[in-house]
Formats: sequence, structure tokens, C-alpha cells
Amino acid sequence: MQTYLEFEKQIADLDGKVRELRTMGEADDAVKIDDEVAKLEAKSQTALSDLYKKLDPWQKTQVARHPDRPHFKDYAAAMIEDFQTLAGDRAYADDHAIQTGIGRFRGRSVAVIGHEKGHDTQSRLKHNFGMARPEGYRKSMRIMEMAERFNLPVITLVDTAGAYPGIGAEERGQAEAIARSTEACLNLKVPMISVIIGEGGSGGAIAIAAASRVFMLEHSIYSVISPEGAASILWRDATRAQEAATSMKITAQDLKRLGIIDGIISEPVGGAHRGSSDVIDATSDMIEDALKELDGKSGDELRAERRQKFLAIGRNL
Repeated sequence: MQTYLEFEKQIADLDGKVRELRTMGEADDAVKIDDEVAKLEAKSQTALSDLYKKLDPWQKTQVARHPDRPHFKDYAAAMIEDFQTLAGDRAYADDHAIQTGIGRFRGRSVAVIGHEKGHDTQSRLKHNFGMARPEGYRKSMRIMEMAERFNLPVITLVDTAGAYPGIGAEERGQAEAIARSTEACLNLKVPMISVIIGEGGSGGAIAIAAASRVFMLEHSIYSVISPEGAASILWRDATRAQEAATSMKITAQDLKRLGIIDGIISEPVGGAHRGSSDVIDATSDMIEDALKELDGKSGDELRAERRQKFLAIGRNL
């Protein structure tokens, strides 16, 4: 059953009528409903297309958080052949919010790192809703070091509301782990491609997204804090999250204009959850093109260009 967002009520009503008519048709062959169903489906598709052409930042935030949106495991299964999961930070524990491994991407050996939120209650609890603890970032650093040792490009898929702010995480050095992971990204002497596939929240995102090329899905978001968090700090009122989202410039379109990201990956009409295979294919194409662009550059060139890319953000505004 399709999960509809709050602003998709008109679409939900039309699709509900289609299901009712189809049920009637199955119950009584004499009822000719094909034409009516076709008209309603066309009306629903047109309404969906019109709606998604003019989403505001808060609506895009809701789409980025849609529970049916493809997650890291979906991308890894479709994009990476012979994917072998690598676990543990070799110091404390294995963090399930960040998944890492190696495999082959379109014939090329790569290292893969990404946030996994989970699809149902049990898996969301297991993966802590994609909010990593320090050991998750230390695991990421271990994989980056291994990738550099074996000259493997690094692909990261970002989808987190932010790093986990719990007491235990803070006691084990959450801020230091995020900073060290960001530093590891910037120091890499192999190509690194990052894609924001859902939410890119604060340091929890940048810790694995300080890459040679950073892309965003069309309806993803990337910000220093969640709209709800910003509203709570600015106005002490989390219900003003919609207002905060509009002011924060968190959409892919805003960030491309500001020069913070390098490109936008189109989503199917209605969001990535309405066409997972299409958006994963488009993401793969974008990553492949970026890797080809970086081929032939030395490790020192890759590191220098990546550092300069981030130092230049905001200078020409």
C-alpha cells in the first residue's frame, strides 16, 4: 500500500477511487469501469506531476524523509556486485547506522560507505534510524584508509538526520570522531563521490561527504541542522519548522546555486519511492561519469582539489 504524505491528499483520494473501481470490476464483470479507471489514473498522474513541480522546502523535507524512499541497502544491492560487508571499528564496536563494504561498481573495484535508516520498526531500531555513534565514523575512517591503501575509489551514500546525540556517544568522543572522519575524507588520495539520497543532516552527514564530487537527489535535503531544530533554537517553537526550512536554503536546487554541491540527480515524478530502480540507475550513471572525470589524476591532485573545493565554498557569494 502506497504511503501518502500530508500534502498529497488529493492524490490519495484519486488513487483510492481507482482501487474502489477495480474492486467493483473484480466483483461484477458486467460493470465496465476500464474507461473511468483510465481517466482517474490520468487525472492522478497529472495532479502528481503538477504538485511536484512546485514543492516548497518543507514539502521536499517530507519527501526526503518518506519511509518508502530507497535506502543504502537498496542502492548497494542494485549498484554493487559481489558486495562484501565490512564491520567494526577495531576499537569498540560495530555501529549499524553506517554500513561499509567493498565490491564492484560497473566493473570497477570500490569501497562503499553509507547511512542505513531501516525500513520497518525492527530494522530502524537496529540501525538507530540512521544516526551513527562514534564507532560508525571510526569504522568509516578504517574503510577509507583501506581504500587508499588498495587504490579503491570511495562511494558514500548519505541519509541521516544527524549523528546520534546520546550520552554514551558523547562520552566516547562523538565530536572528535566526526572531525576525524571529515579530515580523513579531505586527506584521501583516491577519488571520492558522495550522494545525498535522503537527508544530509549536520556533521553526521559531512563526516562522510567531504568528497571530490557531491551530488544530491532532486528532493533530498542537506543542512547544518534540521528545520525542527533550527525552529526550536531560533523561536523556541518546533512547530515553525516549515518557516525555518524555507529560510535555511536546504534543497538541492538552493545548494547547487550556492555552489555547495556539484549536481542534481532527477527523481521520478512523485519522488524516488515511486520509481526506485529508475533513481538508482540515474545515481549510478552520475557516479560513473564523475569517476571517469577523476580518472588519471594523481593522489596529490585529488587531495588538493578536494581541499580547495571546500575552502572555496561561500567565497563568491
